[in-house]
Amino acid sequence: MIQQFSHRRLNILTGEWVLVAPHRTKRPWQGHEEGKAIKNALQHDPACYLCPGNTRANGITNPAYTSTYSFVNDFSALIEDVPVFGVQESDLLTAYSERGICKVICFSPRHDLTLAEMDVPGIETVIHTWQEEYRTLGSHPFINYVQIFENKGEIMGCSNPHPHGQIWAQETIPVEPAREQDHQLKYRNDHRASMLLDYLQLELNKKERIIYENEGFVVLVPFWAVWPYESMILPKREIRHILQFDSGDIRNLARAIQVITIKYDNLFRVSFPYSAGIHQAPTDGLEHDEWQMHMHFYPPLLRSATIKKFMVGYELLANPQRDITAETSAAILRELPDKHYSRD
Repeated sequence: MIQQFSHRRLNILTGEWVLVAPHRTKRPWQGHEEGKAIKNALQHDPACYLCPGNTRANGITNPAYTSTYSFVNDFSALIEDVPVFGVQESDLLTAYSERGICKVICFSPRHDLTLAEMDVPGIETVIHTWQEEYRTLGSHPFINYVQIFENKGEIMGCSNPHPHGQIWAQETIPVEPAREQDHQLKYRNDHRASMLLDYLQLELNKKERIIYENEGFVVLVPFWAVWPYESMILPKREIRHILQFDSGDIRNLARAIQVITIKYDNLFRVSFPYSAGIHQAPTDGLEHDEWQMHMHFYPPLLRSATIKKFMVGYELLANPQRDITAETSAAILRELPDKHYSRD
């Protein structure tokens, strides 16, 4: 029944509902089609603001870096030097100042290497950089949350093709992590257990939505997924934040990231766009035993390399909706090879 008829699924992390309508995959498509993503052909692009040795838009020259490279974003959304102010008028107009630090993380000096095409040691280096930035940024007295993320591809608003991610660290806990924190805390208080570890055990027993697993991590399509090929990486043991990784955890997470990004590319034989990010415990000095770190992948493509899922109309005015079921997309991704199609 659940694979054939429309129904609602609850996102246990946010408390929001998603409408699933499997029969809509049969509808014809005469709408807009995106241009197919073009693979970066150059190892070093003289015109790229992020390549080693090149000059950025603000006149700063990048060092001749040979590994992962991070720097403060030249056009940061959040900055440290902000005066403290607030607006509060009759409970109807409310605004407060927000300080923060934004950084750019170049995954590699290579202009043509995405995470899907990097080797495991290379991705491990990226994770080490994430750890150092989480530690350093989180140590600032005014930084209470560190959001690590990547926007990949023009369709996801990426302004530079050199493979890179970002980190936005700020005073307050943003909306999505705050929702996840509230629901994890309630579950911890009610059940004396980790919500996501309990959920993961259920998924491992069912094996319907598992894409890949190794000794430390599982890649799956969440039961409540909104995007057609959405996925999540979960650790098998209790880990609140990435500073709790040991060397095995780093290696296993690197392999999990490599596998899911390769499978994405292999799905439509294209450099697959997505937004991805790590949700983990805040850096506000509290223990946060309720938190279980995890990594989300939100890719927009639906039927092909040129047809994406649009979040419009009902999705904007009512609640999220998806056509293909989580079980179907998991089965498709699971069966794809974990060797990149470009190396066939």
